[in-house]
Amino acid sequence: MTDRLYYHDSFLYDFDAEVREVAESPRPALVLDRSAFYPTSGGQVFDTGWISLEASEAGATKLRVAEVADREDGKVVHYLEAPIKDIKPGTRVRGEIDPERRRDHMQQHSGQHVLSAAFIRLFDLHTVSFHMADDYCSIDLDTPTLTKDQIEAAEKLANEIILENRPVEIRFVTREEAEKLGLRKLPPAERDELRLIDIRGVDLTACGGTHVNQTGQIGCVLLRKAEKVRQGWRVEFVAGQRAVRTARRDYTTLTDAGALFSAHIYDVPQQARKSLDEIRTLRKQREDTLEELAAAQAAALLAEPPEENGRRVVIRTFADREMNFLKLVAQKLTRQAGNVIALLATTSPQPSLVFAQSAGVPAVGQAAGQAFDMGALMKETLAKFGGRGGGSKDMAQGGLPGADKIESALAHAGGVVRGHANDTAQSPAQ
Repeated sequence: MTDRLYYHDSFLYDFDAEVREVAESPRPALVLDRSAFYPTSGGQVFDTGWISLEASEAGATKLRVAEVADREDGKVVHYLEAPIKDIKPGTRVRGEIDPERRRDHMQQHSGQHVLSAAFIRLFDLHTVSFHMADDYCSIDLDTPTLTKDQIEAAEKLANEIILENRPVEIRFVTREEAEKLGLRKLPPAERDELRLIDIRGVDLTACGGTHVNQTGQIGCVLLRKAEKVRQGWRVEFVAGQRAVRTARRDYTTLTDAGALFSAHIYDVPQQARKSLDEIRTLRKQREDTLEELAAAQAAALLAEPPEENGRRVVIRTFADREMNFLKLVAQKLTRQAGNVIALLATTSPQPSLVFAQSAGVPAVGQAAGQAFDMGALMKETLAKFGGRGGGSKDMAQGGLPGADKIESALAHAGGVVRGHANDTAQSPAQ
């Protein structure tokens, strides 16, 4: 069992210890007799830092602690970035906690206690879980509904408690004693002795994490967003210096957005909505224009080719047209006449093909009720010219590796539908 120094003093950043175990595989790691490093547990992530020892002549050996974890036997494992040298059981070492990371974790975890207490005091909404990530924290509340007004009220009360600079005390009690104290949350019956975090007059709960000494050291709490989850509502927040960094980033983002709109940051949502409405209007106008252009293009194309065996075979290559425009033209062609086969292509932005036919157009030499399968024709053509694609019996699409293959691909497909090539793409109508 590792003596956990952080249980008694969260502000302890340096400590001396003795190595009890050394591991090289699967990751280099040390187990010490005592440690101030916090291992991941209870929703709080691990500390990082350094473990060092004095070498007689080569100077101090300093090993980076990359992760800290709990082991089932109660020992704390310190995983190291580099292989272990000159360390064996019994070696005296010195541990150094990364103070900035530790202070951040104390602010986040203590902020969570205050925030959870605020939701209970105001709305009797209980926290069922806590999660700390590198850039945000979250609590899950046991409630089917959560309003914007409730979120803002809890944030306001939490910051008032922080401003009051209330003492945050640590004490140890038996489980029997804890059951009589009215804890916010009593952990499962695993230990006879419980460590309590007591924010005077605000919150009392069993917790093994690192915490501030007074609520004023939290700095502030900023609630970010809320979303419905399976077990209730999840509220994301940040505290302390993390909240300051987040607020600065938000302000910079809004300032940049305001500059783009030539507007004050508070007018950005209104300007964004206005721009989105304009974009939707322009998109609709573009779609209508493309519809009209495709219809006109189809009419012009239908006037060009003479009928061949009762069919009109339209073969055309477009430049600087997207696939969607080709499909739109193909739809107009095949709907304006009942005997059309359209073999269309575009050279850019992506060399592409669209094959389409009016429903039931007969293949050469086939009886009524037998027609081409455009999907099969597309696959056969693309396989020959190094492309990929497919589709249904009446419409198919695909891409080619280069524009230089388009004319050959169209010529091949045109030969098939006119009966001048191997008719492997024909199939009975479905």
